Amino acid sequence: MRHSAVVFWLVAVGTLAADQISKMVVRSWMTPGETITLIRHVFHLAYVRNAGAAFGLFPGRQSVFMLTTAVVLFVIAAYWRRSRPTSWPIIVALGLICGGSVGNFIDRASSGRVTDFFYFSPIDFPVFNVADCGIVIGVAILVGWLLLVPEDQPTSGIQESQETAMSSNAGENEL
Repeated sequence: MRHSAVVFWLVAVGTLAADQISKMVVRSWMTPGETITLIRHVFHLAYVRNAGAAFGLFPGRQSVFMLTTAVVLFVIAAYWRRSRPTSWPIIVALGLICGGSVGNFIDRASSGRVTDFFYFSPIDFPVFNVADCGIVIGVAILVGWLLLVPEDQPTSGIQESQETAMSSNAGENEL
């Protein structure tokens, strides 16, 4: 179980750090509305200050978004406490969602808007950031896990290594 928490916190803090550092760099080196082409006709850095939710929806409702983030973090904590997850995909997914949620929460709490900067022009996708990537990838992992992994399949990875360690320790105690 201890390894599960370490992995969760490494992923969450890593996602949060990557998000906050990338936003700090964009705010320091670019002006709002500025676009820098990295790959012509494909990938750009476009500094946008988003006062809404995903894709700029519902601007000006920061308190609702912050409350939603608090609920998401509470649900993750309650799930962790109740279920004690041991499967790597679930642990990584929860860490990504947690880190991404806290990253955007910090922006909303400190400035009332989220700094977005990744833009893919071929599909004219809305501008997004590292926190958004963490949340979307985390949710995709959770959905994929729920849809593709049979419920009766034994968990692997952390639980197996813990069981091995416990059985080897039990043998040592008998000596």
